[in-house]
Amino acid sequence: MKTERPFPSVWTLHVLLLTALCGSAQPVIRIAPGFEHSLFLMSDGSLWVMGSNDNGQLGDGTYNNTNLPEQLIASNITAIAAGYFHSLFISNNGALWGMGYSYPGELGGLAPVSPYLTNRPGLIVARNVTAIAAGASHSLFISNNASLWAMGDDTEGELGDGRFNSVTVPERIAASNITAIAAGFTFSLFTRNNGSLWGMGANYDGELGAGEIDNSAVPVQIAAGKIVALTAGDFHSLYLSNNGSLWGMGRNFNGQLGIGSVPSTNKPVQIVASNVTAVAAGSLHSLFIKSDGSLWGMGDNSYGQLGENSDLGTDQPEEILPGGVIAVAAKRFQSMFLKSDGSLWVMGDNGSGQLGGGTNSEILLPRAILEPADYGQLVGRLMAGGAVVLSSVGVGESRYALERTFNLLPPDWVPLATNSAGAGGIVIFTNTPVPTTNNFWRVRSENGAN
Repeated sequence: MKTERPFPSVWTLHVLLLTALCGSAQPVIRIAPGFEHSLFLMSDGSLWVMGSNDNGQLGDGTYNNTNLPEQLIASNITAIAAGYFHSLFISNNGALWGMGYSYPGELGGLAPVSPYLTNRPGLIVARNVTAIAAGASHSLFISNNASLWAMGDDTEGELGDGRFNSVTVPERIAASNITAIAAGFTFSLFTRNNGSLWGMGANYDGELGAGEIDNSAVPVQIAAGKIVALTAGDFHSLYLSNNGSLWGMGRNFNGQLGIGSVPSTNKPVQIVASNVTAVAAGSLHSLFIKSDGSLWGMGDNSYGQLGENSDLGTDQPEEILPGGVIAVAAKRFQSMFLKSDGSLWVMGDNGSGQLGGGTNSEILLPRAILEPADYGQLVGRLMAGGAVVLSSVGVGESRYALERTFNLLPPDWVPLATNSAGAGGIVIFTNTPVPTTNNFWRVRSENGAN
């Protein structure tokens, strides 16, 4: 996502930073959409953010939204999660960090900058965190001894501590043997090392799959088989068995379970018999990947979250892309997925810029906002008479903007010029940087409509 190249020695006061949103040597490896914001993680450990920042959930020290990805942390991040109005991440030393809305305690008692809001990353747990999940107003994490911890809203029993009382500091829910977690709107799921699936919290539509519709403040067993993946939507749950079968339970008013017109089910039902490798659940839609790399979806499509260029949903699984997809994520009315080349694709609601394509318009068809290729090398030349020429390789006929900031913590990017890539994708800016000032520069793609 980022390349840095030293200037010639005469430019000793400068660092040139390239953000090539249409091409990167670093692939995306993790994606986490939230309510109206999104996070993604690059292979170099850098954390990037975009979308709504009304509650400080982007962590950049402001409350300003952005419809283009911004780098929050340059390296050493290993995991990310996005709730409705808060964000979590783990650094490579096992520390858990959070930012955003912090009431009733989803950030674990992190001291707010202003009432209930934290607009910069704050330390929640100092070490030993290995996995995280974020619900609407609660958070879960696993420690390196396989124990399960929870914090935040517990009004529906989603913390699983036997009470219905919210907590502002992390509390241990299970002492050992926890292998994976997922957080829905007001319920939680986890798996144990024997492959069994458990849940707690809201169960109004049967999302806990326990054969009833009563909420539960303690974990209840959902399935005893070998569960290898799980995901929690707002009011429905999905999981994969080790034989590649896809199962679901909960609300199906919009067809998000892919089982026809049945409004809901309080017991797991099989959706696909085999060959499913990954799954994701939004508010009213679901996505999954098959072993051939094809991407499938079902449910509501009113914002284009199924990538079909219409507002028509489906109550049966339908293929979206025929192959090349390796990871998928969904929340609310937006979808994100990764292809095998490390490219990041998006579709759906984008009212706060959470899909990062440079606009706030709905994206009705799958669109790449990051496409890795042999792009990213940035060259700066100081010409006779003091002219400065910056050049890079992008995508032909795409437009790029040159921006400047005097600081990186936090950056304050100021647009200076735009230009289109010519033949061979070459993009050039001439005589725009001023070599006598200590600036940071980046070139940003404006190809959100492409």
